[in-house]
Amino acid sequence: MHTDNKHLFLLVILWVCTGSNLSGQSRFWEEINKQPATLGVERGTHDFKLSKLNVKLLRASQTVSSLKLNDDDAFDYTPDELLHRRDRNGFYHLGDINLAIRAEGETSWTSFSSAKERRAVTPLKTSGKVLAAANISASLGDIPLQVDRFWEERDGDLCLRFVVRNNTKQVFEIGALGIPMIFNNNMDGKSLDSAHADNVFFDPYIGKDAGYLQVNRLHGLGPSLLVLPENNTPFEAYNPLNTDPTPRSITFEGFHEWLVHSKAFAETDWRGVEQWNRPTSTTLKPGESRSYGLRFVLAPGVKQVEDELIRRKRPVAMGIPGYLVPLDNPAKLFLKYPEKVKRLEVFPAGSLSIESLGKTAGKWSTYLIKGNTWGRSRLEITYADGLVQTISYKVIKSEREIVKDLGHFLTTAQWYENPDDPFGRSPSVITYDYETKSHVTQHKNAWFAGLSDEAGAASWLAAIMKQLLLPDTLEIEKLKRFTSETMFGRIQHTAGKNKYGVVKSLFYYEPDSMPAGTYSDSINYKTWAAWPKKEADNVGRSYNYPHVAAAHWVLYRLARNYTELRFEESWRIYLERAYETAVAMVEKAPHYAQFGQMEGSVFLFILTDLRREGLVAEAARLETIMKNRALHWKSLAYPFGSEMPWDSTGQEEVYLWSRYFGFDEKAQVTLNAILAYMPTVPHWGYNGSARRYWDFVYGGKLARIERQLHHYGSALNAIPVLTEYRAHPDDLYLLRVGHAGMMGALANVTQDGFAPGAFHSYPSTLANDGISGDYGSGFYGYAVNSGTYIIRHPEFGWLAFSGRVDEKNAKIHVDITTASKGRIFLAEEKVWLTADAGTMETLVYDTNSREIEIAIQPSPLSPNLFLRIEGPYTITGIKKDELGRYVIPGNVNTVKLHPEKSY
Repeated sequence: MHTDNKHLFLLVILWVCTGSNLSGQSRFWEEINKQPATLGVERGTHDFKLSKLNVKLLRASQTVSSLKLNDDDAFDYTPDELLHRRDRNGFYHLGDINLAIRAEGETSWTSFSSAKERRAVTPLKTSGKVLAAANISASLGDIPLQVDRFWEERDGDLCLRFVVRNNTKQVFEIGALGIPMIFNNNMDGKSLDSAHADNVFFDPYIGKDAGYLQVNRLHGLGPSLLVLPENNTPFEAYNPLNTDPTPRSITFEGFHEWLVHSKAFAETDWRGVEQWNRPTSTTLKPGESRSYGLRFVLAPGVKQVEDELIRRKRPVAMGIPGYLVPLDNPAKLFLKYPEKVKRLEVFPAGSLSIESLGKTAGKWSTYLIKGNTWGRSRLEITYADGLVQTISYKVIKSEREIVKDLGHFLTTAQWYENPDDPFGRSPSVITYDYETKSHVTQHKNAWFAGLSDEAGAASWLAAIMKQLLLPDTLEIEKLKRFTSETMFGRIQHTAGKNKYGVVKSLFYYEPDSMPAGTYSDSINYKTWAAWPKKEADNVGRSYNYPHVAAAHWVLYRLARNYTELRFEESWRIYLERAYETAVAMVEKAPHYAQFGQMEGSVFLFILTDLRREGLVAEAARLETIMKNRALHWKSLAYPFGSEMPWDSTGQEEVYLWSRYFGFDEKAQVTLNAILAYMPTVPHWGYNGSARRYWDFVYGGKLARIERQLHHYGSALNAIPVLTEYRAHPDDLYLLRVGHAGMMGALANVTQDGFAPGAFHSYPSTLANDGISGDYGSGFYGYAVNSGTYIIRHPEFGWLAFSGRVDEKNAKIHVDITTASKGRIFLAEEKVWLTADAGTMETLVYDTNSREIEIAIQPSPLSPNLFLRIEGPYTITGIKKDELGRYVIPGNVNTVKLHPEKSY
């Protein structure tokens, strides 16, 4: 078996030696070029023009050398620029196959790959719609089976088909059959402009017979390439091809293979790991054969993938609001397929309850999905024609309970109290190792233990952002100590030329200046990341500033809204500190400040509050500074660079400022790019999961290049997506993607409240990472963006995202189920309600009178609830405060909102 663990050491070496370093890459390819070329590129190609695709097959190997759109000859779905480098043994190409088999009676598996050691294929005669065919058994070494490969045209589509024959007198079991998916996600040496012109990202729906691979260009425009299964080719698992020598780094995630059978892996490399689907195998008796095939088709665009699947009579599942099911809030599932549902099965048994609700007018089968048991769950749907579709769900606690658990864990288990700490990190909420149940006070990467940077600041950031949603007096007392004793004055300078500057780390490695025994002998500190004090004190990394600015801003909100809380400073001081931190970012860290920041949306929130509070001069200065940054982005084709060659976190801030300053074209460019790497698929791990694949190296315990499921990018990118949705409330796609990303911040929180950086997608792991990592940036996204969304869909009727909806006598009753119960968007009226210092428990909307009634609950920390209305509604008899909010006394239980005009 080829294994990801087997090659881990090689990958680490490649990471250290090459990474995104072009000279290291050059040395790697110089060594590769010393090997003989075996692909036969010099023998030319067979060229075929189909209805929408042009394909070139190498004459020698009959693997794909080019796959292009008919109307765009400059763009290639394959890594064509690397073809003459990747033409050696071991490199995978589209058209290869991997197998693991064993003869009857044997217990071990033997692996074969058409890429491992290439031999000349034997062309077969073609006729009809067969474009090319070959017996490729020679490239599979001494395999006892015959493998033929066919490239075909079917209804204008390109199809790849393998036929595996058993010509022996033995019975063979096929325990793994993988088809490598080789598309151009390699951005080595690319600028943002060239990457968006040349490259793609691809996301799987690992859904058995209904599964597919979705391939999108980075800019999000043009058609989406879909890889669909033909008969007998279920998408059972998605396996990284770590044996491919192409160096993996922050510019190349690596290739994967579509696994049809995976039992051999489950018995070896993946032993003991619960997979997305039940691993299978198949048996070939003497004289028997099996055919496996994939079809390559085009959907008009990212948002039209499901429409194209329906047009092709493929099964489509639409989960509302998604595939994370809180225990207090059932979800709905809509299925579209010409064949009837024959059977529904849940694994583990009883983890979900399924209730049929009949069919919609458009013949969507409708189900109510109730979560019963916390944890992962698989729904297996068998249709009348035998097709099997699987949907991966995860049952979680209520949003409110998750956030409570999170706050408690952060301020107890992760609370660090050590007056003798030599680095001045006490008191604080510090990075935590969940596997060893211990604080991370030392690490070879200084920022892990240094309370700054994403992996160091994330835990205290999450603890503070939690108070914006559910303030807790005991937690706040601890966090007040942290912010006054550790954050403001240590992490952030309070005097001198670097006033308001934010350091890179409080922890540093300088053994000659520290007492003996300060540093553990078991940690390798001979790395670039073990910063000395001078580097740790550097204030030039802009990405550290939003964390601190957000903390000051939350303290301002708490002091402003909760009169029963006592603070050392006035709300104005906290707001001014937030403002000064924003200004300091640009002045003291100008290089990285040219880029969009993760959590950069906080600067817009600070600007908004400065204006509301009448701090005109400060607001004007901040706006000018931010406009200069936005004008720079306006001048760029793709304005979301970062310290990384490509990134998925600056888009949040770039979108918001572009929209604020009226740079609508740039806001749209940014949104399109987000939708290209943030899919909606029937799988809790991938649905709304914004692409990130290197931060396990920079912020994880298990360090490797790997697609991270619900890294902090999910909830951050949900901010622009949901903002755009509120401007276009008829676009259900935006709501589905945005809400799924927002909920991604809660997806991986454990039952006791620990929050990891992300979930490992490798099938050899499929588990949370072991340390808290950079989680808090994502929770920031949930804290500032979570809300209940209520819509009336023309096909599905009244729906609520983060709410329970019921319709009676023309009145729509919605129970609010977000953690804060503080934000509601009623799409029907385009009204956005936000409450401070209290909760909105229920909303009742009268579809006849258009009146809205809200049941409210005051906070014990404030005598009033403050309600802000964006939209055509007013409340009579209730006064507004100087900030434009309705001030609702604590003895009022319900308020009525009246429409300002009639339609």
